[in-house]
Amino acid sequence: MFSSLAVALLLAEANPSALELPPLQLHGFVDVFYGLNTNRPADRTSFLPGTGTTARRANELNLNAAAVDLSVEPKPVGMHLTLAFGSGPDVVHSAEPAGGATGTDIWRFVYQASVSATIPIGSGLLVEAGIYPSHIGLESFFSKDNWTYTRGWMGEFSPYYQAGVKVSYAFDAHWSAQLHFLNGWQTIGDNNRAKAVGSQVAWSSERVSIAFNTFAGPELPGDDSHWRLFGDLIAQVKPTSWLSLGATADVGRQDRSGGAALWHGAALFARIAVAPRAALALRAEYYDDRDGFFSGTAQVLREGTATLELRPADHLIVKLEARYDVSGSRVFAAERDGAGNPIFSKTQTLAIASAVAEF
Repeated sequence: MFSSLAVALLLAEANPSALELPPLQLHGFVDVFYGLNTNRPADRTSFLPGTGTTARRANELNLNAAAVDLSVEPKPVGMHLTLAFGSGPDVVHSAEPAGGATGTDIWRFVYQASVSATIPIGSGLLVEAGIYPSHIGLESFFSKDNWTYTRGWMGEFSPYYQAGVKVSYAFDAHWSAQLHFLNGWQTIGDNNRAKAVGSQVAWSSERVSIAFNTFAGPELPGDDSHWRLFGDLIAQVKPTSWLSLGATADVGRQDRSGGAALWHGAALFARIAVAPRAALALRAEYYDDRDGFFSGTAQVLREGTATLELRPADHLIVKLEARYDVSGSRVFAAERDGAGNPIFSKTQTLAIASAVAEF
């Protein structure tokens, strides 16, 4: 009886292309930063507890993220594995529910681990299963892919990754759709017995792209009956070769005993190419967490960010950023008083220098 290897070799002799494998793509990057916080927080952290997936550490040089990315295009079967290390990945996984064979310690280095397949239906039905980037939000998790270095509050309070199954289909050159069956809201290990559903409808052209994303499912720990409903609208326009504009708006509702929690937010973006290897990005954002569901305090958060992006060499991205945050409540950590008690401020001013080397 022939072994499976012998059979494969015989097939290869009859058809040399039988053992050809799809090309494996290898990428990676290292992202370092120094973040000056004029509040001089005693715990040396910026932003709010559980947030700050970029420039979390204050007044020190730090590694934001280092990542290795392996992928094979689904022609017809593919895979994608992204391992990430640093202060950013540590923050983004901090809310993972603990349990048997799951928890922060198990998943903290895994940003993406998925298998995919293209089914020959129409233009090609793509199915992906595992852990993969969220379909929600204008700003992605890795800073090198965004116009600014830090992400806005809308990004911090919505999922960066999700675990489940995604089905996507392009109807034509402009219209596409996605359907997601998920464990939950940025959780790999589920925190209840219920599942969630996400969707996307998108239209794009050379100069304009618009997408509407949704999420629906019971998301409270150990609770299968109180639902979270969320909608996310994204639009980007490129009116000229040197100017890009973006806008996004979110609205959400979490049912719970004692009354529903509501939140909404909106942001405007602009990116101006000032030279072949330089660009200026601006962001203005408003986030109303009126019941304190995500931020822990009933408040309205506002922020303005200006970022100068420089690309002095191929594979090197330098960003210099100034950011100002303001809240209606004292939520931003500052220095301690004379008795050693922590002090909190309504404002936060950051000056950040970062460098990303990618391959």
